Amino acid sequence: MALRLALLGGTFDPIHFGHLALAADVQHALQLDRVVFVPAAQQPFKLGRSVAPARDRLRMVQLAIADDALFDVSAIEIERGGVSYSVDTVVAFRRMFPAAELFFIVGADAAGDLARWHRVEELVRHARLVIVDRPGVAFDLQRLYAALPPARGRTCHVPGPAFDIASSEIRRRLRAGLPVRYHLPAAVYRYIQTQGLYVRAASDAPAS
Repeated sequence: MALRLALLGGTFDPIHFGHLALAADVQHALQLDRVVFVPAAQQPFKLGRSVAPARDRLRMVQLAIADDALFDVSAIEIERGGVSYSVDTVVAFRRMFPAAELFFIVGADAAGDLARWHRVEELVRHARLVIVDRPGVAFDLQRLYAALPPARGRTCHVPGPAFDIASSEIRRRLRAGLPVRYHLPAAVYRYIQTQGLYVRAASDAPAS
């Protein structure tokens, strides 16, 4: 039986329970062998935004998934450097796992822009899209098919968890001295405190 593998990309700045719950729901719904978290070096739609250093974001993902055998993490985009295009990552995984069933997870909030993604038709050839609902986001699958015809027959939908947690809100709360302990795993929270991450406003923080 072919390996069933899904990729979940993102900045993970920081990773939180919403990311983990989403990955768990997709794994369960599609009966995947593994969900691989792929922290981006630099997301193309977030160019110019200051983020935590790549090594810290990677370490936080490692800490967050350490006790779940169904989750893994890849540093492929960080090691590649530069702008992280999802298609390059999918193609690399296809080369590493030529016989696998590959899936690529996209939140409904990001899926509206899929037709604008770099070489997205190539991405869809190598991996099935998994569109996951996001709180407050209405997603129209037929609209996606109209904008991206190759996605038809290569897309599945997962309701996903109703967790309305955002990394941007966690960063804001940290800068304001508000509690975030129950927004993310304890190991990630301790790492943020130990490393002093997100203390300064983004405009004051050095670019990574």
